[in-house]
Amino acid sequence: MADRPIPLDEYPIHQAPLSMRHVVTGDRNAYDRCIFQVFDHAGRALLIVGLGVYPNTGVIDAYATLRLGERIIAVRASDALGDDRMNLGVGPLRITVDEPLKRISLHCDADPGDPDGLSYDLQWAADFPAVWEPHHVQRRGDRLMLEGRRFVQAGGCTGVIRVDGAELPVTAGEWTATRDRSWGVRPIPGEEGGRADEEHRPEGFHWIWCPVRFDDRFMMVVVQEDADGFRNLSDALLVHPEGSGLPDTQLGWPQTDISYRSGTRHPERAVVHLTDSARKPFELTAEILTSSPLAVGAGYPPAEDWQHGTWRGRGWTDRRGYDLSDPAAHPMAAYGVIDHSARFTLDGQVGYGIFEHGSFGRHDPSGFTGYASTAP
Repeated sequence: MADRPIPLDEYPIHQAPLSMRHVVTGDRNAYDRCIFQVFDHAGRALLIVGLGVYPNTGVIDAYATLRLGERIIAVRASDALGDDRMNLGVGPLRITVDEPLKRISLHCDADPGDPDGLSYDLQWAADFPAVWEPHHVQRRGDRLMLEGRRFVQAGGCTGVIRVDGAELPVTAGEWTATRDRSWGVRPIPGEEGGRADEEHRPEGFHWIWCPVRFDDRFMMVVVQEDADGFRNLSDALLVHPEGSGLPDTQLGWPQTDISYRSGTRHPERAVVHLTDSARKPFELTAEILTSSPLAVGAGYPPAEDWQHGTWRGRGWTDRRGYDLSDPAAHPMAAYGVIDHSARFTLDGQVGYGIFEHGSFGRHDPSGFTGYASTAP
């Protein structure tokens, strides 16, 4: 089949002498995707929505998971990546960029055969400007495993979520929505680990990704540490509303104290210690409201039933529910990153955001000695 231009080639946006059909790298793990976390301030519901394209494997896929009580209700879809790269839809799931960096619509069509299943129509609106996260590079030995560019943003959300034959109104002031856009190279299933897997298997991994929305400010904290506590990624940034005239403020080297549920690595409370340029200390405190393991329904590793970027054939759609009342039913969930919606406090103000956390294997600063180690 001839390699022809695609509609996106009409626009002056090229970064290399290639069609927009192609990415510069030939790495099969090239990706470009987004994630939204939509949650109420009472801790009743947490909806996670994402979509990704994998140009070198020719796949587009999307997912939505709703944590409601002790259940997760999931919708996933996958298809062949087409020529219209501005069409952010696959199966029943669609994301529409109404105004870049300002307004985005999120949709999931109902299943005609299951009127009580998950569907939604939501409008996300930015409350703060999008900000860059640090350039993220991760190697195992000499093998580049991950190189990503990401921006993060917080806003509000309105609309309706439908499930169990009822409507869950998403109302302004009672819900918060954060989002992340990233692209680059990131492992997807199907590649042999080779020497990197055999000789450079990580002893431990510790991750915190924490976007928090207050009425008058947005805060972003991200930390990644190895088993001995060495940091590969570290940033804390305070952002003010667009038009405020106030500059972004760096808040030093974040240090976090996490209170875990006994016998687990499930956080119940956390305190992030921060410092401004005048060396004034700040404490950002998080109280967990509800949690959604990204390995259950959302396709993040080590999910066993579906992972991002995998070829499922054309027109694949899957809807299912997961019971979280028995932790033993999903033993791998604890070895994947978990999104926790949380109530935060800072300087007496209350805000809402996501405390995304993953801690696996040895982590000396936390006192974890191996993969089987948990909090006392």
